Amino acid sequence: MKAQLYAIPIILVFIGFYISTYVVEETDQVIITQFGKPVGDPVTEAGLKLKIPFIQEVNRIEKRFLPWDGPSNEMSTKDKTYLIIDTFARWRISDPMQYFLRLRDERSALTRLDDILGSETRNAVAKHELIEIVRTTKDRVAQTDQTLGEASDQVSTLYPIKVGRERVEAQIFEKAAAKLADFGIELLDVRFKRINYNETVRSRIYERMVSERQQIAARFRSEGAGEAAKIIGKKERDLQEIESESYKTVQEIYGEADAKASAIYAEAYDQGPETSEFYGFLKTLESYKQVLSNDTSLILSTNSPLFQLFKSFTAKSVSSLTSTIKEVESVPEPTAE
Repeated sequence: MKAQLYAIPIILVFIGFYISTYVVEETDQVIITQFGKPVGDPVTEAGLKLKIPFIQEVNRIEKRFLPWDGPSNEMSTKDKTYLIIDTFARWRISDPMQYFLRLRDERSALTRLDDILGSETRNAVAKHELIEIVRTTKDRVAQTDQTLGEASDQVSTLYPIKVGRERVEAQIFEKAAAKLADFGIELLDVRFKRINYNETVRSRIYERMVSERQQIAARFRSEGAGEAAKIIGKKERDLQEIESESYKTVQEIYGEADAKASAIYAEAYDQGPETSEFYGFLKTLESYKQVLSNDTSLILSTNSPLFQLFKSFTAKSVSSLTSTIKEVESVPEPTAE
């Protein structure tokens, strides 16, 4: 019974200690309010602190760096190009008392950041051209593809940069930081996270890119057609030269063969009067074969050389010639072994 009586005061002491103390974390800073109004200075040091129970209230404020991820907004550049720009920033609460009096909580602070950073971004973008928003490096040298040849000049033109993206971001930072300082906020950094073309502008840009590539492709095709015409012309010329040389060689071979054949014939038929007569007889027969056919009617004078052979024929010689021809035709042809 006595133990229970001793325990009650101890419990009351612990309860009183619990409701009259609070802990400040390393990541927090605290403002004590009494009946809704701040009392004392902000508590920024970590540790165990005291307060008046039931009268004073602890209001915790973040001490760490905080992110701000702004919404994507459509805005126009100086050259009237519509962009969709997405920005982000880093900030912290540098004056807890001012922050608490002006904004109270983080949600209100983010709303104020949306207003200030969004308007300053819009103003800065409207003062500069597109190339200044997108690029930073000055005195740039465009990378060219050597395979494009002279056409690479059409796709490697870079417009000069006077300010650059980093300086535009710095202008936004300077303007917005001064305004946010009135709310106890220190702006640490501002950056463009993403820059996109408006859908209408994007389609025009793509069409222009396609048109440029088509012009380059047409130029390559025309150059290729010219080279193809040169190759085909050279091929035709070479073929004509080859055919001409081949025809010349064939005719020379024919000429040599005819000469050799004539020499062989001359040597064969120049053995005596009989051979010469027989040669003339054969040539006359060949002439008849080429001139006469079954339905040919031939009128010759008696002085014609072709008629001389018919004139020399007698009935006896014709029958002898006919029997000789039959004997020749009845002889079987030799077979190759």
